[in-house]
Amino acid sequence: MQDDFSKSASSRRNFLKQTGAATAGLVTGGLLSRTASALPPLPTNPATTGDMPTRNLGRTGYRVGLFSLGGQAAIEQPDNEAAAVAIVERALDLGVNYIDTAAMYGGSKRWSQRYIGQVMKRRRSQVYLASKTHDRSRDGSLRLLEESLRLLNTDHLDAWQLHHIDTQDDVDRIFAKGGALEAAQQAREQKMVRYLGVTGHTDPEVLMECLRRFPFDQILMAVNAADKHHLSFQEKLLPLAIEKQMGIIGMKIPSRGRLISNWPAVGAYAHGKTQAGPLTMKDALYYVLSLPVSTVIIGCDNVAQLEENVRLAREFTPLNEQQLAALTARTEAIAEQALFFRRWS
Repeated sequence: MQDDFSKSASSRRNFLKQTGAATAGLVTGGLLSRTASALPPLPTNPATTGDMPTRNLGRTGYRVGLFSLGGQAAIEQPDNEAAAVAIVERALDLGVNYIDTAAMYGGSKRWSQRYIGQVMKRRRSQVYLASKTHDRSRDGSLRLLEESLRLLNTDHLDAWQLHHIDTQDDVDRIFAKGGALEAAQQAREQKMVRYLGVTGHTDPEVLMECLRRFPFDQILMAVNAADKHHLSFQEKLLPLAIEKQMGIIGMKIPSRGRLISNWPAVGAYAHGKTQAGPLTMKDALYYVLSLPVSTVIIGCDNVAQLEENVRLAREFTPLNEQQLAALTARTEAIAEQALFFRRWS
């Protein structure tokens, strides 16, 4: 089985190298000429069912744990392999069955994909693996995909997502002739990716336009307890994603600590002096898990933080409307800090 997988992975990577060697080769449709082998079954982590509740990942047929691992925080830090690999390994041991990363995580060295790839060598079949392209072109995105597969030690992604779609210009470039959507569709046709997604932080209308133009399988959206104070993703974007039966992944749950009470007020940010947040991690996590999302991704600084997040997900009980409203009210004073990723001008 391992030998067959290795041969398949090598074949896919060699094909991408051949088609990615010259832009002209990509444009003439080299990907479409390839006969791809079938994708393996959806991943199965034997620890998931007993360790945390699961939900449907939209229409994909996959059951995902409430807590999923994000590929930032310790996992994107340079020369941090021992700590990062330990987090990924422990996450799978605890039943986490979805990991999110991106070509831009960890800068030009792409540390996040490198570290996750060390674990994927041995445990690829246990986790739904999602990555992203931040390039807006077909050719550039294909080159990023080639490198992602190599670094992640796999021959396919379970989800490949168009990353950080923040403006109408992003949308227009992606959907234009020679845009990134062409790369996504061809990679799916060639069985290098299973499902397609879109991600964004800034403006719900921009992401809604993406959903109107193409039937993406999943969406990764920035939403937290301060969401309703400015350019709310909950009001229109979330209902549209539900209507389209998409897998919905929440991110920026603690807003990189800016929502959490024990996070120290240090330095200054683009929108003013930071200050300690009003919520506990439990408050922040349970707020988003009480929404109709499939799962949430959170990057972790260490194994202890990971274990606490998994414990909270395991013990989750939904908040009622009054509890949700109370948490939203508590975040009003720091809304701009908590929603630092939104468009503010």
